[in-house]
Amino acid sequence: MKYDSLSKELAQRIEYDRMNGSLPDVGFKNSDAVRRSPGHDKPSVWRPPFVRDTDKILHSAYYSRFADKTQVFSFYKNDDISRRALHVQLVSRIARTIGAALNLNQDLIEAIALGHDIGHTPFGHAGEKYLDELFFGATGRHFAHYIHSVRVLDGIYPYNITLQTLNGIAAHNGEIEKERYCPVPMKSFDELDEAIEGCYLDPENNKRLMPSTLEGCVVRICDIISYLGKDRQDAKKAGLISKEEDVFSYGVIGRVNAEIINNMSVNIIENSYGKPYISMDPDYFEALSAAKRSNYSEIYLRDAVKTPQDEIMRPMFGRMYETLVRQVKEGDTSSPVFKHHIDPINSSFYHREKPYIEESPHVIVTDYIAAMTDDYFVDLHSYLFPHKDTIKYRGYFE
Repeated sequence: MKYDSLSKELAQRIEYDRMNGSLPDVGFKNSDAVRRSPGHDKPSVWRPPFVRDTDKILHSAYYSRFADKTQVFSFYKNDDISRRALHVQLVSRIARTIGAALNLNQDLIEAIALGHDIGHTPFGHAGEKYLDELFFGATGRHFAHYIHSVRVLDGIYPYNITLQTLNGIAAHNGEIEKERYCPVPMKSFDELDEAIEGCYLDPENNKRLMPSTLEGCVVRICDIISYLGKDRQDAKKAGLISKEEDVFSYGVIGRVNAEIINNMSVNIIENSYGKPYISMDPDYFEALSAAKRSNYSEIYLRDAVKTPQDEIMRPMFGRMYETLVRQVKEGDTSSPVFKHHIDPINSSFYHREKPYIEESPHVIVTDYIAAMTDDYFVDLHSYLFPHKDTIKYRGYFE
C-alpha cells in the first residue's frame, strides 16, 4: 500500500503560518453570509451563520431519513453496507480535514456536506432516475436530487438557510470531476433562483453550475473521494465483486478506500494551499476519472444491480406516482400523502408565501416520494397495492 504525505516544505509552511498568524486569507467570511430574511437568524458569538445552517439541517426530519436511504445497494440486508447517512458524514469529515489544512470555513463546509443529499430519493440514483422520468413526463420539468435538496431546505421548509450553503448544495454534482475547481461568484438569491429554475428545465444546466466558494468546491470533490473506494468496498460485502475480479488498481491514488482518501486529500492540499481554487495533479485527476469509470462498469451498471432495479422498482414507482397524484387531485385526506406529508408540512410553523396544498399535485407527489426512506416506500407500496410484486431483499444469512 502507498500512503502519501505532505511535502516537508508545505508541512513546514503550514506550521509556520499557524504559529505566526499568517495563514492564507482564502476562506469565506462569516460576515459575508447572505440570507433571504436577514432580520432572522442573526449570528452570535457562539452560533455563527453556518453553524445555524448546520443546526437547521441536522434537526430537519429529512436528515434523520438518511439512515434508511440507499447509497448504491438497495436489495441487501447488511448493516455493514453504506447508507446515505454514512455517506454525508464521510463527505463532511474528508472535506473538513482538507478545509482545515487550507484555512477554509469549516462551518460552511459542514453545512454544505451534511445537507447536500437531503433531497435524495429512496433507492439511490435508480430511484432518482425513475422519479425524474415520471415528473418530466407529467410536467416537462426535471427532477435532480441536488436541486431538490435546495427545494427541501428553501421551499418545502423555508428554513432561511444562507445563500452560500444552498449554492454549495445545488452545485455539488459528484458525477462530474474536474482537475481544477474555480469558484463562480453568486451574490444574490435572484441568481440562485434563476439557476435552480434553469436546472428544472434542462439538466445540462446543472453540469455548468459551479460552487461560489472554495468551501463548496472542496465538498464537491470530496463527494467523489468519499464514494470511490467505499462503493467498491461495499460491492465486495454484497458479493458483487469476487477476489478474482478485485484486480483493478486506482493508480497513483491507491487501491483501497483508506489510500484513496489519504492520497487524494494530500494531493489536493499540496496543489491548493494559498490558491484561489481547488486543484490536483494531472496524474491524480486521471486516476480519479479512471477509478470512477471502473466503478460504473464493474459495479453500478452490472446486471446484478441494474436488472432488479429496472424490472421491479420502475413499475413500483410508476403505479405509486399515478395513484398518489389521483388522491391529491381528489382531495382524499385519508390517504398517507395527506396524513404523512401534506398535513405535517401545513402544520409547521415556518412562514410560507402560499399554502403547500396549492402546489401542483405532481409537485406534491414528487416531494413526497423523494422524502421517503426505502422501507417506507416498500411498506406504502404494499399498503396501496397488496397483491403487486414488491422488492425482495437478500437476507442476512443468504
